[in-house]
Amino acid sequence: MTTSTQSAPPESGHELSPTLGRLDVFAVLVCALVGVDTLGAVSAYGPQGLLWMALVAVVFFLPYGLLTAELGSAFPQEGGPYVWTKLAYGKFAAGINQFFYWISNPVWIGGTLCIVAVVTFEEFFFPLPGVWKWVGGAVFVWGSALVIGASVRLGRWIFLVGAAARLALLGLFITSVIVFACENGIQPLHASDFSWTYAGFVAVIPVIVFNFLGFEVPSNAAEEMVNPQKDVPLTVLRGGLTATLLYGIPVLGILLVLPKNQLGTVTGFVDACRAVFTVYGGSIAPDGTAELHGLGQVAAQIAAAGLIIGLFTSGTAWAMGVSRAQAVAFTDGAGPAWLGKFSANGSPARVNIMSAVVSTIVMAAAMIFAHGNAEKYFSAAIGLVVSATAISYILTFSSFMRLRHKFPDTRRPFQVFGGKAGGWIVTVLTVGTMLFTVISLFWPGIGVGWTGSGDDADLLLPKGFEGHRVEYTLSQLVPMAGVLVMASCLYVLGSFGRRLRANSPNISTPAVDGPGLSNEKESIGA
Repeated sequence: MTTSTQSAPPESGHELSPTLGRLDVFAVLVCALVGVDTLGAVSAYGPQGLLWMALVAVVFFLPYGLLTAELGSAFPQEGGPYVWTKLAYGKFAAGINQFFYWISNPVWIGGTLCIVAVVTFEEFFFPLPGVWKWVGGAVFVWGSALVIGASVRLGRWIFLVGAAARLALLGLFITSVIVFACENGIQPLHASDFSWTYAGFVAVIPVIVFNFLGFEVPSNAAEEMVNPQKDVPLTVLRGGLTATLLYGIPVLGILLVLPKNQLGTVTGFVDACRAVFTVYGGSIAPDGTAELHGLGQVAAQIAAAGLIIGLFTSGTAWAMGVSRAQAVAFTDGAGPAWLGKFSANGSPARVNIMSAVVSTIVMAAAMIFAHGNAEKYFSAAIGLVVSATAISYILTFSSFMRLRHKFPDTRRPFQVFGGKAGGWIVTVLTVGTMLFTVISLFWPGIGVGWTGSGDDADLLLPKGFEGHRVEYTLSQLVPMAGVLVMASCLYVLGSFGRRLRANSPNISTPAVDGPGLSNEKESIGA
């Protein structure tokens, strides 16, 4: 059979129980898409950040959703993006790509999510002195590992709670903004504040793009869905609309209640909550500091709990997806097969533990080396997370048209409109966005001042790295080089294991293969 007439590949070969219904898939998608940790980072760029968010929603978020809806419904295999990339470019490219996709999650959990969670807890409850800060971080990291280690049947409730917490938290915040505006007025926003500048675009684009990532996360557990071919496209479209509203409205609320000089990347949303909750009990000092008491303090603590739950379930939703994809890659031979073994309850136990260990190391690095400069560590960590993730998406998105060509007869319950031209449009827009995101992360301010505008690219270096471009660039390139080396070493170990299994008559190799290729269940020893 020639390539042009191939159809969809078989399932992954793992025995997995279909548990996730349409509501569950929607909850996972909302937890993955709506991350509350970067709301302050977007609002820190002022009104033009909101404008760029609207533009990116049209130019990137919409095409990304359409592309993922087609791929997820046409190739509903466990491991989602790994399978798509492998079918398009082969096991080696997919294995390296998948490791970049996976590594960003434990860095994100142990770094940025942990930082914001700890800061929020200390802001609204009580300080965590000395070793207690380490304990708090460890509870956050290993609590996530515990949830992922549970069965999907149990873990799905965590995502339902996480989605509900987001809706409740952002609903409370928006309602409070309206009450606050009626009683105290709002920050004046002038037409000139909404000016479009290239300098503003290149500064905020990585954070906005990162906000909008996550459509493919449920597809990593496709074989644990009841009906992925129908649920994935519908949920992607509903989730995309929900995420757009849950990002845009709160960012506008932050801009309306906080003066521009009080917008920070780590605590912007927290500070905005403090300000608006003064309507229930409290006051704002002349310097802008909000003091809460009574119902205001209670409302703030409820919101803080919701925020921490949101942070926790964001990392957990992503971990559920990327850990499964990494486990599928390992069992498929793109790394040591024993690391990818699924436990009896259907969770990738060993990859999960590996993720938690990496998160703990990152958390420890934050505690030891940040020297109290949360902004600087946040800037470096979020840069690493976004760049590693964006690098992996370049290959995943570019596999879209290649899979259309290789598997034209595969049933596609949902197709990107516009035929071949529509397919190329969504591919160019998504791949182009990822390329620009990676470049602007490695070299902040790329292109600024080239046309004689007088802008200084060095002013766009992340907070904490002002005037230290080389230091920041090394903080991104050196870890990325390390990730590439680690991914290559794991692939070599996987190749060695494949040769051993091929030479042993008692060991069969699990695979995620295309038509006509073997697809056997893992059977090592007993």
